[in-house]
Amino acid sequence: MGSEDLYYDPYDVEIDADPYRVYRRLRDEAPLYYNERLDFWGLSRYGDVVAALKDLKRLTSTKGDILEVVKAAPVMPPGIFINEDPPLHTIHRVLVSRMFTPKKIKALEEKVRAFCAACLDPLVGEDRFDFVLDLGAELPMRTIGMLFGIPDAEQPSLRSTAQRALRNRPGEPLPVTREKYFDGGNYAEYVRWRADNLSDDIISELLTLEFTDLSGEVRRLTRQEVQIFVGVVAGAGVETTGRLFGWMGKVLAEHPDQRRELAADPTLIPRAVEELLRYEPPGPHVARHVTEDVEYHGRTVPAGSALLLMLSSANHDERQFPDPERFDIHRDLSQHVTFGHGAHFCLGAGLARLEGRIALEEVLRRWPDWEVDLSAARRAPTSTVRGWDSMPTLISRSA
Repeated sequence: MGSEDLYYDPYDVEIDADPYRVYRRLRDEAPLYYNERLDFWGLSRYGDVVAALKDLKRLTSTKGDILEVVKAAPVMPPGIFINEDPPLHTIHRVLVSRMFTPKKIKALEEKVRAFCAACLDPLVGEDRFDFVLDLGAELPMRTIGMLFGIPDAEQPSLRSTAQRALRNRPGEPLPVTREKYFDGGNYAEYVRWRADNLSDDIISELLTLEFTDLSGEVRRLTRQEVQIFVGVVAGAGVETTGRLFGWMGKVLAEHPDQRRELAADPTLIPRAVEELLRYEPPGPHVARHVTEDVEYHGRTVPAGSALLLMLSSANHDERQFPDPERFDIHRDLSQHVTFGHGAHFCLGAGLARLEGRIALEEVLRRWPDWEVDLSAARRAPTSTVRGWDSMPTLISRSA
C-alpha cells in the first residue's frame, strides 16, 4: 500500500469514526498533505502544528479558524476575537480574559459542583444514565448560563443556538457563504435584556467596561460586539466542552482498571482529565489562511491557501508522546494542543478542566463501575466538534 492511496477528508464519516490510523500515515508518509479535491493543505505532526499555531505572520486567523470558513473568506465583524490577529486580537482578548482568571474560575467550583449534583442526583437508583444527555448537554449550559446571567428557562435556547452554529450534514462541509457570517444576532435579546437589568455577570461587565480601542479612543463595546463575544464564548463553552463528557464515559468504560484507580484515588482525576483531552480532543482541528508562501518538508504552500492544523493527530504523535495510542492516567503529560498554543490558546481552558474534573469526581462518587451501550450511542453530526450526541451508560449493580 503506497502513499498514492493515502486520503484524508475531515468530513468523511468513516474516517472520522476512527481517524488515528490515517493520522499516523499522514505523519509518516505525508506530513504536509494536500487534498486536491477539497483544495486544502494539512499538517499532522506535533512540531509542525505547534509552529504553525505560533506563526501569526504567515498564517492568519482573520478569515476564520474553521476550514469551511477560511475557504469562504467572509468579512469578519469586529469582536470575533478568535478570528483576529494582534493588535486587535490582543485588545479584545484582554477584555474577555478578565472573565476567566484563575481566581474567578476557582470561585465557580461550588456552583459547578451544585449544578453537577442537580444533574446526577435524580438518577441515583436507576440502572442507566447518559453521559451526554444527562451531563454533557446540561452542565456546560448551566455553567455558561450562570456566567452570562441568562435565566434558567432560557438556557436550553442558548445550548441549541450554540449547537446549530456548528452542525453540518454528515459528509458535507458547514454551509458558509462569503456574504454572511456570524454577527451575534441570536444573542441580541439576551444582551438587550441584560442592558436593562445589569447584574454581577459577564454580559453586564462587558456592557459597562471601558477600554482603549485601536484608534486610541476610550469607549465601551457596542451591543453587536458584546453579542459576538457572548456567541464565541457560548459556542466553545457549551458545544465543545459538552463533547468531553461523551468521551469520558466511553474511554473510561474501555479502561475499567484505570477507572477504578480514579474512584479509589480522586487526586488522580485532574491528570486523567488532561489525558482524556489529549486522547480524544473534542476539537479535532483548526484552520488558518496562508498570507504568504510558506515551506514545510521541502514543499511550498502558496499564499491564499487554506491550511488545516490537525490537533488530534498532533496529540497522537509518537515524536512527542511515547506510546500515544495508549490511554494512561499516569502519563507524564507534555503539553497537548487540544486548547491550541500561543496567542490563541483557549481562554476557557481552565473552565473546561474544572467542569471535567468535577463531573468525573461526582460520577465516580455515585457510580464507580459502568459500561456504555455503544449500539445505542449516537455520534454528533459535525466535523468541527468531534463527539457524541448520546452515550447511554449501564450502571453496575455493585456500584
